[in-house]
Amino acid sequence: MARTHARAPDRERVLRPARRLCPACGGAMRIRYENRRTLVTLSGIERLRLKIRRCEAPGCPRFHKPYRPEAEGALALPQHEFGLDVVALVGVLRHRDHRSVPEIHAILRARGVSIAERSVTNLLDRYDEVLATQLSDPDHLRRRLHGQGRIILALDGLQPDVGHEVLWVLRDCLSGTVLLARSLLSGTAEDLAVLLREVIEAVGIPVVGVISDGQHSIRKAVAAVLPGVPHQLCHFHFLREAALPIVEADRHAKKKLKKGVRGVRPIERMVEGRSDPDADLVRGYCSAVRSAITDDGRAPLDAAGLRLKDRLEKVAGSLERVPSKGGRRARSRGSSF
Repeated sequence: MARTHARAPDRERVLRPARRLCPACGGAMRIRYENRRTLVTLSGIERLRLKIRRCEAPGCPRFHKPYRPEAEGALALPQHEFGLDVVALVGVLRHRDHRSVPEIHAILRARGVSIAERSVTNLLDRYDEVLATQLSDPDHLRRRLHGQGRIILALDGLQPDVGHEVLWVLRDCLSGTVLLARSLLSGTAEDLAVLLREVIEAVGIPVVGVISDGQHSIRKAVAAVLPGVPHQLCHFHFLREAALPIVEADRHAKKKLKKGVRGVRPIERMVEGRSDPDADLVRGYCSAVRSAITDDGRAPLDAAGLRLKDRLEKVAGSLERVPSKGGRRARSRGSSF
């Protein structure tokens, strides 16, 4: 449903073109009229007053064509009501933090941005278009990579939500430069081969190695486009596969440990409504146990089962020391664990 009322701006800014001479004929351009547009930014709603210059030299290729303020392009895309800072945040939340559209919408609303959920989807499309435009400049890539003489290509696909397009990212491991980012409905070997050829043609320097997660379609595409180029599994995926037996054993151990500490809620109910030191002590230990069993590590380097065992041992040790301290005063202080 269309908006039924205009946005009320919080502030106003006047923008003037920095250039005074016509870029085509070199003649003077005068300010002839003014445009206004309202932008929704992360810092509020802003009204822009744009001073428009025109060349009035007959015969000039830019005769009576508007020349708008250069700073306008750094604030928003043409004919868009949301600022580039909103577009950038939407892209980061989607592709880096893997947030869904409803989650992004809720985050923006919490930050005071008045936006519809459908507009979030539109801004995601604009973000992908801007990113693809910036990365598709071969001159920019060649200038940046010219001194290296070679690239090591990393290839991976990101799918924020099941059923959505996959964002394929090709990056140079030596410089960290993103060479190509494009969303595809499918990730077949033929589709990926097209991306590889496009990157090779754009950079203009040889690819001496490829790193990926070993997906079958990626291996076929690399073999077809870059025959003879070394292709290895990325270190993270290699470590994850190598540590899989340890991860499974740790997960099984954590499951058994959690069975032994169930029943926290009934203990909390026993002290509900009480404000004495003993009740506070019980609630503190219950919170410690609850925090321990819900805290997951990041396999394979941070074993969740070992972490749970360590934290439960600290809680148990603290509980054993409580009677030895003696008295209500010691119990009311509690223990650090």
